[in-house]
Amino acid sequence: MAQRGFRRPFLTDENVLGLPRPPSPNTGAQALDLVYQAADLFRGIEDRVRATEMRADAAERAQFDIIGTTERKLREASKALEEAQKRIVTQQDQLAALEFRAQVAETEAREARQTLAQVEDAIRRRLLLTGEQADGRSPAVA
Repeated sequence: MAQRGFRRPFLTDENVLGLPRPPSPNTGAQALDLVYQAADLFRGIEDRVRATEMRADAAERAQFDIIGTTERKLREASKALEEAQKRIVTQQDQLAALEFRAQVAETEAREARQTLAQVEDAIRRRLLLTGEQADGRSPAVA
């Protein structure tokens, strides 16, 4: 299964594409320059990665701060809502008590008016009865 007929022998004076390499007296220096360029490129990539990671960490911390602040505000709002509901229930109870007292007062006032009317009626009858006896009339006529 070896494909020996398709292999090209490695020649030092050709590049990967099979093109002849230009003669260069400083091939080692060029290779070293390429290594330095690659190192610089990798350093640049690493610097960008570190900067990106720092921004991501800062964004994550900011999000945690926002979430913490939001949760705190939500707890405060929930507590305020519960307190408001308790105040509303208390005020409703007070209102019901006031309505009951008003009904009792109205009933007492109605009873007082009836009693007053009975007293006035009794006073009139007494006065009429006393006046009729003075005239000599019979009390049954009144």
